[in-house]
This record gives sequence, C-alpha cells and structure tokens, in this order.
Amino acid sequence: MKKRTVLIFVEDKTVRVFLEKYFRKSDQYRPLFCSTVASLNTLLPKDGMSAVITEASLLQLTPLRSDEAPLIVVISGGREKGIAAAAAHKAAGYIVRPFLTEDLEFTLRSAIQNNEVTSTQKKEIKDLRTVNELTHLISSTLDPKEILYLIVKKIAEIMPVSRCSIIRIDWANKNLYVVASYETPDISTIKLSLKKYPEIAEFLKRKKPVLIEDITTDPIMKPVRDLVAPLGIKTILVLPIIFEQKVIGTLFLRTSKKRRFSAREIRLLNTITDVSSNTLYNAYLFTQTENEKTQLKKLAITDYFTGIFNVRYFYHRLIEEFNRSERYGLPISCLMIDIDFFKKINDTFGHKTGDLVLKEFASHLKRCSRKSDLLARYGGEEFIMMLPQTTEKGAFAEAERIRKAVRVLKFKSLKGRAGLTVSIGVSTFPHAKITNHDHLISAADDALYKAKHGGRNCVIVFD
Repeated sequence: MKKRTVLIFVEDKTVRVFLEKYFRKSDQYRPLFCSTVASLNTLLPKDGMSAVITEASLLQLTPLRSDEAPLIVVISGGREKGIAAAAAHKAAGYIVRPFLTEDLEFTLRSAIQNNEVTSTQKKEIKDLRTVNELTHLISSTLDPKEILYLIVKKIAEIMPVSRCSIIRIDWANKNLYVVASYETPDISTIKLSLKKYPEIAEFLKRKKPVLIEDITTDPIMKPVRDLVAPLGIKTILVLPIIFEQKVIGTLFLRTSKKRRFSAREIRLLNTITDVSSNTLYNAYLFTQTENEKTQLKKLAITDYFTGIFNVRYFYHRLIEEFNRSERYGLPISCLMIDIDFFKKINDTFGHKTGDLVLKEFASHLKRCSRKSDLLARYGGEEFIMMLPQTTEKGAFAEAERIRKAVRVLKFKSLKGRAGLTVSIGVSTFPHAKITNHDHLISAADDALYKAKHGGRNCVIVFD
C-alpha cells in the first residue's frame, strides 16, 4: 500500500519527538518535516500531500491554510486559544495534551477520510452542475446542429481533449457521419470511411466503449498507425450515444497526450450523452445535485466520529447567538460536559469499546438536549452545549438533569452496565466577567475544571 505524505511544521521539542516516534512506527504515512516557514511555503502548494500538521502557536505567526490537504493542529499550550486558532484556520481536527498515539491516529485518519469523501463529492457535484448547465444550454435552442455543437464544446471545456466530435451511425447503410466537431463549429455533415477508423469499427462490432490508451502500441490501431501518428494523437475514446436502448452514434474523443480516462470522467461523458437524448433525466440530475449539496453542508458541520455538530459549527452559531443576546438583553448559557474517568474505560475495555461509549454518550446527550439547544463535540470526551435564552438557574437545572440521567444510563457497549458519571461546568451571560463568546466558553471550562477537581459527578456554576 502506498504511503500517504504528511507535511509537518512544529517547533516544540516534545511535540516533535511525539510525532517522530509515531511516524517512525507507522506503515501508512510518510512524514515530511519542515524546519522553516520558507520550506513550508515551498512544499505546501505541491500535490500529493494527504494532511498538514502544525502547532496552534505557529498559526498565529504563520497564517496557514491548505485547500487540498486537511489541517491538523497540535495544541501544546492553552487549550481554549488553541482550539479557537484551529477553528479560525478551518482545521479538520486537533489533538491536545496529553498526546496520545490513538488520538493522533484517529484524528489523522478521520481528517484524511473526511477530506477524500468531501473531495469526491465536490467533483461529483461539479460534474452534475456541468450536466445541469449543459441541459439549460440545450433547451435554449431548437436547432439540432447547434445542440450537438454545444455538447462537444462543453466537453472540450471541461476535459483536456484535443479533438471532440459526435458521429452519427447509419446502421442501414453502415455509414458514419460527423455531425458536430469542436474544432470546426460550422461543420456540415461529413461522411467517414470506416477503413480509416478501426477504433470505431471495433466499437460497432462490440457495441461497447472502446479506449485506445496508446495508439503506438494498441493492436487495433496497427492498420492506420502511420497515418494517425503525424496528427499528434496519443489516446482515443469512443463512447456510445443511446436513444431508447439503441446506439445511434458515438462520442469520439482524442487527446494529444497519453492518458487514462478515469471512471468518473467516463461516467460524466455517459451522462452528457444521455442528457442529449433523454430530457426526462434532467429532473433526476437536478434532484441529485441538490441532495449532494445538502450532504456536503451536513458533512462540513458534523463531527465525523459521533455524528453531532463539530466545534467549528458550534463557534459559528455561538457568535450569532451571543451577539443576539447582547443586542436584545437576553440570557445565554453554556455547558461544558466531560465524562469522568474515561481513561479507565479505555484501559479496562479497550479503545474500541471507549469509542463506542463516546458514540452512545453523544446520542444520549442529543436526546436529552432541547430543540433550542446546540450540542457539539469539543474534543476527546468533552462536549459543549449552548442554551440560548436560558438563565443561570435554568442552565443549572438542565445540567443537573443531564448528570442524573447519565448516572442511570445503561451502555450497550459496556454490556448494559450503568454508573458512568459526568462533570459539568456552567456559565451564563450576562455576567461581569463575560463580555464575549470566548469568555462564555472559557468560563464554562473553568467551572468544569473546578468540578473535576472537586470530586467529579457534579455541576459547578462559574463564580
């Protein structure tokens, strides 16, 4: 299996030692350490990077954002500022002290997988938009010649082909006619000699797509190799155009460089040919595009592991709600929730069971929360909840209700065992020491800290 390249830019010695040790043992990743900002800026734009890892403290000195590779932030200093910096730079994930191999492994794997899924969906949505746009272009005219030219013109715009044509097949007389060509917009119907196009002859015999990856070596092209070579053609693709289950023509593509058409490109080309002969397909394509958009939006705001909102979306909503509270004098509260002694679960039952417990716990919190509340995963076993228009008294009551409900909750992943407890920190605005949304989170985190050091399994309100 080919190793994935991970670009790393860190200065903290402890962080570097941890990362070097991890990647030394990993057979999945190839680390690429940068020691200077200059080397980072040189390597970052290059293709082939699966992920970028850097420290939260360095983000403030070196604004960093990679549109292709996901960003993983290592937070070795203040957690709140580190998470805020990660959110501001649209990081795909982060890890905090104490640095755990499992935490890095999960964060890195999830970020890369999430990025690949998102990238694939973006490409598919782009393809669907292309087809949708082409459909509108087709419906803008009733002239068959103009419609066929619009098709080949669009294909030539979105794919690196040197020649693109549509050929009509006259099955009765076994003749071929070029009816549209991107290279010659005002072309009239041109009859082709089948002897000069063995790739099309092969297509007619098989009635299936024909791909000639290299005309200099493919045996199909041997009869005309000397004639085609001076034209600078390297790769040829012949796809069927089907109407009511009958092949009526071909989409004929040629490239000046040797290349292999991907399955996605073939699929897109097939769809484009279908659009030209099946108007009913338009409604499906539009629905498909909208569904993909919805899925992408959901993916962007959801924590991949637990299925609840991620901290980036939480910050976005919190800023909106806090500004509204300031403007209209409304209260707003925040709960910081942490599972007590979660490390013991991992140590006793294993990390796989610990992961299942986290998922169950997140689902339970989601069921416990009100429709107006916003729940997100803050990191690790910590969760955060925003309670709009909720006073300190109401937030405390809500936190106590959650705490008591968790106490009796039976976890399937723990074979029906109960007894898990949580510590909860509560903060509420208006408050003399809370003047912005960051203060609201920091206050809840401070209260949680006191709850954890005050015996756990309790709710502490920010004093």
